This record gives sequence, structure tokens and C-alpha cells, in this order.
Amino acid sequence: MSRLNEENLRLARQILSLYPKKKSAMIPLLHLSQEQNGMVTNEAMEHIAELVEVTPAEVLGTCSFYEMFKRHPVGEYQINICHGISCHLLGAEEVLEHAEESLGVREGEITKDGKFSFEGVECIAACTEAPCLQVNYRYINKVNLDAFNELITDLRNDQKAEIPKHGTLAKTRQKIPSEKLAGPSGVEDATPPEWLQRNKESQ
Repeated sequence: MSRLNEENLRLARQILSLYPKKKSAMIPLLHLSQEQNGMVTNEAMEHIAELVEVTPAEVLGTCSFYEMFKRHPVGEYQINICHGISCHLLGAEEVLEHAEESLGVREGEITKDGKFSFEGVECIAACTEAPCLQVNYRYINKVNLDAFNELITDLRNDQKAEIPKHGTLAKTRQKIPSEKLAGPSGVEDATPPEWLQRNKESQ
């Protein structure tokens, strides 16, 4: 099912209740959709647009901006291998080539069992730990070819409990007591910055 299912629709309504403006819930709802489907489908974006009361084009604009949202199928474990300058100098290209050979797929493809896909990405901000990669956005640092093989074996054998399947953002959901929720605040209620007030007074 591409639209949010009944259980996730209930969660979506809980998420919406946390935000004074529905549109502010768009990114959490995109994550919820990706958790359900492993990717964000066009139908899901249309459903989210209905929930937050914007156009599907606005949802697509947000979804396509962020690299974490996938609009095409990926493996249960999406491996992002950094080839920024630090990682490149310390062997990232060898890791990329090894990933292709050992997994038997090219960059952007999915293994036959649906478990793995991989791609080279720009800097993931772990330059002191190069070469590094992410599995479903969880960091694995100082990766050599042996370490890559060990990682794949552990993932195949479900030995990496700290790395959930692709699409799962977090293992716990945020809960905010009703008395702690922020209320809506209009622009007209805000105190203007000092420079703006000064400019108004000088006119």
C-alpha cells in the first residue's frame, strides 16, 4: 500500500497534533511514509499533501531536496560510501569497487535478495574517521575491505541490531505532554528586531 496505512495514519494524526501549523509536520510524515514503504511514493506524497493541506508539488519539492528521502526502491540496507577528499585519499574508491564486486551489483542497483544497495556520496562529515560509510545513515568508520566484508556478513546474519531496516528513522517516537506543546504564534505577535524598529522610527 503506497498511501499511509491505517496504523500509520493514526500516527500521522498524532504527529500533526504536535505542530501549530500542519505544514510543519511534512518532514516527519515523509519519514513515516518511507518507514512504511522503504521509499516515498507519489501516492504517499499526495496523501501527505492532503493531510498537511498543501499541494503535492510542495511535498515533492521538500522530498526531492533531502537526500535521505528515496523516491525509488533501495535495499533493506542502503550503504552510502563517502568519496569526499579525505575518504578518497584513504581508499574510498577501492571500497566502492570492492562493494560492486562483492555484492554483485553496480552502484544504484539492489542485490537479488533485496538486502543491499550502495552508492558513492559526497562528504558525510566524518573526515577524521576516513574512509567512512553509512548504513541506513548509521556511521561505520575507518572501513577497509576486510571490515566491509565483515559488515556485510553481520548484516546478512542480523548481527547489527543497532542498524534497523531502511526507512526507520528512530526506534522510539517522540512524545510531548500536552502541557509542553507550543502554541501558534502569528507574525503580528512577534517583537520586531531592533534594526527594523529603528528603521520604522526614522521614516
